Amino acid sequence: MSPSERLDAIDVLRGLALFGVLAMNIVTIFRVSFYAPFLPNAEPAGPLDRVVAAVLTVAVDWKALALFSLLFGVGLVIQFERLAGDARRMILLGRRLVVLLAIGLVHLYLIWNGDILVEYALAGFVVLPFLGCARWLMAGAALLLLGLYVTMPVLPPIVPLPGTAGMAALAADAMRAYGTGGFFDVLAFRIREVPAIFPAHVVVFPRTVALFLVGALAWRSGVLRRASANRRLLFVVATFGILLGGGLSLAAAGQELFDGPSLGRAHFPVEQLGAVVLAVGYAAAVIAAVNLSGERRMLGWAAPLGRMALTNYLAQSVICGWIFYGYGLGQFGRLGVAATLAIGIFVYVAQVGFSAWWLRHYRFGPVEWLWRSCMYGVPQPMRATVNLAIMRATIAD
Repeated sequence: MSPSERLDAIDVLRGLALFGVLAMNIVTIFRVSFYAPFLPNAEPAGPLDRVVAAVLTVAVDWKALALFSLLFGVGLVIQFERLAGDARRMILLGRRLVVLLAIGLVHLYLIWNGDILVEYALAGFVVLPFLGCARWLMAGAALLLLGLYVTMPVLPPIVPLPGTAGMAALAADAMRAYGTGGFFDVLAFRIREVPAIFPAHVVVFPRTVALFLVGALAWRSGVLRRASANRRLLFVVATFGILLGGGLSLAAAGQELFDGPSLGRAHFPVEQLGAVVLAVGYAAAVIAAVNLSGERRMLGWAAPLGRMALTNYLAQSVICGWIFYGYGLGQFGRLGVAATLAIGIFVYVAQVGFSAWWLRHYRFGPVEWLWRSCMYGVPQPMRATVNLAIMRATIAD
């Protein structure tokens, strides 16, 4: 597997993960407020909505974001290795994360309250010193942070979430602002709600750092570099991850979806470990499949989407905001789960086509170009026909 094919496999995986991220974001945060899941019996649902919600809960919820986090760690360590001969390596990577933080803050306040880029940028700064460390140290730090994360429900809260009454009040305010308000009404409410959302990011932060480390470790281990030679191992990991992770996810969702037995305090650890294990299983399955010639052609459509992941992630927020918020079509709180997911599928398919068209003409997505240009401090060649020698000389200057 050539270097370009290895990166194509990562892009395919990233492109597929984007669908899961969109599916959960559009159903759980754009369709209704961030606070709705915290309220008891938040909304009635018909049979189709319940089935779709069950599938998303077991197969996608938390898993898509875990997969996206793993891939961010892979991307970060690839950048770290590419800059190995550059004395400015840590400065450039730090600048890259600062730019991502700035993009995330604009996204968070002006576009959507569910932003993950701010958290990713901050987690990246934590992970950066580990990238040159021994693999055992990276693995130990990842396990320690995952252990901290899954035990958080039994620890005193660092930053407590609002209580049920506070969540209900915020949900009502969100319905008014997002459902009927103009852009500046939404902006005013979002400025007020960010502190209420902040505790959720504090809780998830150790998990994000841990998954970045796991992704970086997977790349440094050589399994992803030599995926063809490790195909059997990847299939074993995929089978184990999907069966065990799926079983844990079913067990965690059983009480809510199927009136199964309560797991009590074990619910959160089981749910979150299931999500991580299943995400690893998904990743191994896709990487192994892409190494089969027929599957590479079959899944290749997702690679352009993955190469423009940042642009597409932000575009999803802009499009969904226009569909659901009052300054657009105003569908906030009006659609069921199945109808909302159908809209998400349409948006995703449109992005697949747009990404393929764009990358036939340009080297990067528009936001990726901005990100890269700010990182290196000079505008990067954008046209797909640009001479690679010129591009390398531009970067070296």
